[in-house]
Amino acid sequence: MQSFKEMLVWQKSMDLVEEVYRIIKLLPSDERYALIDQIKRSSVSIPSNIAEGRGRNSDREFLRFLNIANGSAYELETQLIICQRLGYIKSDQLLRAFQLCDEVCRMLNAINKKLKANG
Repeated sequence: MQSFKEMLVWQKSMDLVEEVYRIIKLLPSDERYALIDQIKRSSVSIPSNIAEGRGRNSDREFLRFLNIANGSAYELETQLIICQRLGYIKSDQLLRAFQLCDEVCRMLNAINKKLKANG
């Protein structure tokens, strides 16, 4: 079985975390305990759940954690859209994060379908 660190989806989600941490430096400090904390939590949740699910050594458990990671990715995307709509960050500054988010979601869904087909 492949280690979570060898999984491309985990690696891409770690890239997403790095990009998110770059972005949150652009947010106003008065969002520190609200939007910034929530964005950090949802971004870190994605690779964390992939790793935890992989560590469970059960396809059923792995699927459950992949679904949680996918939900966190959509939550993160929503939070970044909120930042954009509030005028905190310009859309071109969010482009890479949105691309990574989309890529991670597509990969999670593909793994999900493959596991369900095998199970």
